[in-house]
Amino acid sequence: MKLFYSDTFELPLPASHRFPMAKYGRLRQRVLGAAWASDCQLELPPAATWDELLRVHEETYLQRVFSGELSDLEQRRIGFPWSEKMVERCRRSTGASIAAARAAKRDGVAVNMAGGTHHAMPDAGSGYCVFNDVAVAARALQHEGQARTVLFVDLDVHQGNGTAAVTTDDSTLFSFSMHGDNNFPFRKTASDLDVALPDGTGDDDYLAALDGALTQIAGKFPADFVFYLAGADTWAGDRLGKLAVSKVGLLARDEMVLEWCRKRQVPIAICMAGGYAPDIDDIVDIHFQTIEAAYRHSRTVSLASADAE
Repeated sequence: MKLFYSDTFELPLPASHRFPMAKYGRLRQRVLGAAWASDCQLELPPAATWDELLRVHEETYLQRVFSGELSDLEQRRIGFPWSEKMVERCRRSTGASIAAARAAKRDGVAVNMAGGTHHAMPDAGSGYCVFNDVAVAARALQHEGQARTVLFVDLDVHQGNGTAAVTTDDSTLFSFSMHGDNNFPFRKTASDLDVALPDGTGDDDYLAALDGALTQIAGKFPADFVFYLAGADTWAGDRLGKLAVSKVGLLARDEMVLEWCRKRQVPIAICMAGGYAPDIDDIVDIHFQTIEAAYRHSRTVSLASADAE
């Protein structure tokens, strides 16, 4: 299984913003220490190109990002200040989703150990999101003729408003977001399917809602590729989450999505999305178990392919 990282491109951030970014380097080290790491390939991806970004984002917005002409208000909405390193890091993280999508087409599953920047709109950034990596990667697959219909399974605790904006009036893309109802963004953009959960939702209700939504999607959208945003911020201990899902419940969530893809023989690219627990090790634990579940899935897919041959 291939895993892609971009954490070597550090951002010049104020101390208050460094904590959530630190998870990426810690996660890569945790993966490298896993017993199964030798079966995987960790790669630093190329940056997303202007043309790849332009398939999703408006040219005037890209010009302001690349040239450092974002207004103070635009930078506040994004959540961190502009810098050349910021642009490079965001391009690399988006490139990681593109690379993961291409690898998943070959191997059945691949992982971007960052990504999930689902608040980025075609003409604006928001909520620590500059480019919408999964939307850009989906358009890359379609442009290359590697996918026709693409499903976004967004299980970050925050609604994927940027991805929803990209999929509006496009029958080849389907955005599904299951998120906390009483959470950011407070002005939401309608997805193709939104499941808004009340504060305090626990494992049983969460998994039942996910199962029902996936069943509904299977009957209405013939996906031939899936992007999965596996947010760690749905965990009960997250500072910003407001839900009550355990780590065991989150692993069951991951396995449910992977099994849904396995049964339908649909390739899947996974992104980490959000995570804001007070102890960074808890965030890393959740992301790591997602990647480990993906690795087990990759072994199943490989064995199934070998049996078919």
